[in-house]
Amino acid sequence: MYASAAQYNEPPTYPVNKVCAGIDGGGFGDDILSRIFGGLVAYNGNLPCYVNAHTDESETTVGWRWQECSELAMPIGIGNNSMFPPDPFDLEDYIESCKSFYGVPTRPHWVTTYYGGHSIKLILQRFGSNIIFSNGLRDPYSSGGVLENISDTIVAVSTVNGSHCLDLLFAKETDPEWLVAQRKIEIKIMKEWIDKYYVDLSMF
Repeated sequence: MYASAAQYNEPPTYPVNKVCAGIDGGGFGDDILSRIFGGLVAYNGNLPCYVNAHTDESETTVGWRWQECSELAMPIGIGNNSMFPPDPFDLEDYIESCKSFYGVPTRPHWVTTYYGGHSIKLILQRFGSNIIFSNGLRDPYSSGGVLENISDTIVAVSTVNGSHCLDLLFAKETDPEWLVAQRKIEIKIMKEWIDKYYVDLSMF
């Protein structure tokens, strides 16, 4: 629940704020479990049951899990400095889990071998162009994102209040000004690339 709320902490509801308000409100008691339940109710609504809720599978969720196993092994674990019980990443368990689910071998070094991710700045300076690295800094994954321009055509656009892929979603009337501005910046950059392409093309 929290991972989803944090990753997609988008306006106008801001799910993390809802969860935290439910926890801080103490409407179900002051002990830890009651406060956590308060956050759960705030996030999901007042339901008769919260255990084993139905999950709608989609090509996105299934495809993403497949990709995590076959191409994008991500060593994510929980350390000792968290409110959650420690659960360190274990590569052997990860490999066995992928074999069990999909019958495929995990390739933990494929991304860095194929894309040269050991030094993404060096690789992209030599081989990349026309890339926007867009990050909403409320997205926990932004800590591993590209947050500074690498070159004139490999640029970072970030927003303090943004969340995961928020700028890629359909525009809504409730979108805050900073989100509208972020999209305008990205469109302006892409338009400049396209204009330059046609100028270059006309010279041949």
